[in-house]
Amino acid sequence: MAQNVYEGLFIFDSDLYAKEPDNVSGQVTRIIEQFGGEVLLSRLWDERKLAYPIKGHRRGTYWLAYLRIDPLKVKELTRQFQLSESVIRFLFLHVDPRLVETLVEHARTGHLHAGEQQVEQITEEEIPTNSPFLEVEIAEETEESV
Repeated sequence: MAQNVYEGLFIFDSDLYAKEPDNVSGQVTRIIEQFGGEVLLSRLWDERKLAYPIKGHRRGTYWLAYLRIDPLKVKELTRQFQLSESVIRFLFLHVDPRLVETLVEHARTGHLHAGEQQVEQITEEEIPTNSPFLEVEIAEETEESV
């Protein structure tokens, strides 16, 4: 059966994660492998305040995982994470096969994949004074002040 790659983002109960980080994070790998999936990458992303309380929690530990699994098993996998006490929320996104290697490498190292270029930021000093964009901004300011 063909397998797809998914990006999984999990929000753990921060209190449980603080007490047993290996057990809580290892649960992701155990459940995925239980349903015949393969974990390509699994790592801590961040711990932060939630935008709004979820199940009474105000903070969450974010965990990022990339996994390969049969698409027919995703529904069962979803149900298993819904039943987990340590997982507050989670989301699975299907990853385009052309992007898998780049996304996993970026998540692993936090750097751009070889061959990609970083976009340089332009400071105000580097913008030429005869820029057509500058003229539009000046024209808009004069119209507003009238």
